[in-house]
Amino acid sequence: MECGPMKVAGLGFRSDVTLASLREALASAGGPEGLTAFATVSDKADAEALKQLARECGVPIKAVPVEALAGIDTPTQSRLIAERFGTGSVAEAAALAAAGRRARLIATRVVSQDRTATAAIAEGDGA
Repeated sequence: MECGPMKVAGLGFRSDVTLASLREALASAGGPEGLTAFATVSDKADAEALKQLARECGVPIKAVPVEALAGIDTPTQSRLIAERFGTGSVAEAAALAAAGRRARLIATRVVSQDRTATAAIAEGDGA
């Protein structure tokens, strides 16, 4: 069980994402300082670029089941993502889900210039 506040970066990305695009999105959302984890939808948690970023930043990856994303209300909305995942933003929903109860976004979704990666950051109690 986690203790203390958690700061989680949620990451959404296409299958062809590069490490550079993930880095860029994370930097635009506020950077890796103070993060306790990365979170993404479970079917993308083993992506090589994500694993490289996690190693670089020294944080674990939390795989969020797709069912856990559905219904999470997010400030930003993508119609395509809503149709596929039941939430407006994978990055925001994953960050909120992984940060625990009473989680709140401290950085809403930002998109990499090549549009292959998104990032958002949430803080929560980890529970």
